[in-house]
Amino acid sequence: MIVGTVREIKNHEYRVGLTPESVHELAAHGHEVLVESGAGEGIGAHDALYERAGARIVPAAADIFATAEMIVKVKEPQTDERAMLRSGQILYTYLHLAPDPEQTRDLIASGATCIAYETVTDDSGGLPLLKPMSQVAGRMSIQAGATALEKANGGRGVLLGGVPGVLPAKVAVIGGGVVGFNAAQMAAGLGADVTILDRDPQALERLGMYFEARAKTRFSNRANLAECVAEADLVIGAVLIPGAAAPKLVTSEMLGTMKKGAVLVDVAIDQGGCFETSHATTHAAPTYIVDGIVHYCVANMPGAVARTSTYALNNVTLPHALRIADLGWQEAMRRDPHLLAGLNVWDGKVTYQAVAEDLGLPYTPAREALA
Repeated sequence: MIVGTVREIKNHEYRVGLTPESVHELAAHGHEVLVESGAGEGIGAHDALYERAGARIVPAAADIFATAEMIVKVKEPQTDERAMLRSGQILYTYLHLAPDPEQTRDLIASGATCIAYETVTDDSGGLPLLKPMSQVAGRMSIQAGATALEKANGGRGVLLGGVPGVLPAKVAVIGGGVVGFNAAQMAAGLGADVTILDRDPQALERLGMYFEARAKTRFSNRANLAECVAEADLVIGAVLIPGAAAPKLVTSEMLGTMKKGAVLVDVAIDQGGCFETSHATTHAAPTYIVDGIVHYCVANMPGAVARTSTYALNNVTLPHALRIADLGWQEAMRRDPHLLAGLNVWDGKVTYQAVAEDLGLPYTPAREALA
């Protein structure tokens, strides 16, 4: 199979779909790999490294889109990229379609086979291709929140861990999954006063056993959520419904109960955000203020630590890429129902139910694509 990866063109996105090591694996399996010139610059992987790994360097993304049978990316294809997709071509990347009707319409029109990292599953019911970026984003959310809390950045001027004689900041983490766990771990490590909210009793028990006295757990209902948000200096939005738009848990009215200069970090912004006042921002302009509350809503947080993120991502995406290239996407999905769960758009049809429901589009079960 001819496999291609291109330079990411989203604002301040430095990750790349394939590392030189991943290229080496694909080439060892007999596949031709095309890499856009400069695609790996953001992770310190120059064209020569890709060539030594077995790739052919191509000067323009358009040539790769025109030739490759499978495009491997990191972020959702931007408007210009979507226009280059063609019928039958495989797109393997993060998509986050539920809050993005324009992208969904373009992918439907392209006729491409679109596999979303974020909905591929595993035997435990987890999302293994989303997990490493959730780990990165969870940890980064505390760094970003701590910076936004500084007075010069519009925050309250509060140090997360406090100092002897001065209380630490209060951090509320909404959601106890991978993002929430990693955020709480970082915040607790800095000495903050951490509360994690979740609706799953098993998750709360697991978190309570891990953190013991270093963080508190609380069942997430409206009253408890409102109280924690009002008291917090920093709120981390870490909720996820696989493939679907995130629920709006923190309303605009709640902002009026918060301390002026408190910070909201919406890690769920890729799926539309879990704060009512959220809208996507970039690393170039990461924050904005609503009613005195600082909002950090960068939609590609892990892109800021591109090398760590790219290698962590390739560790989990490469095995599926190899199977798709070796077997073809249909046979790979017949053998692996977890990969089938990643099929979001095929032959002009939406094949992921949550996306179809959120966008009001007809739904075609993914298994029909294998007939």
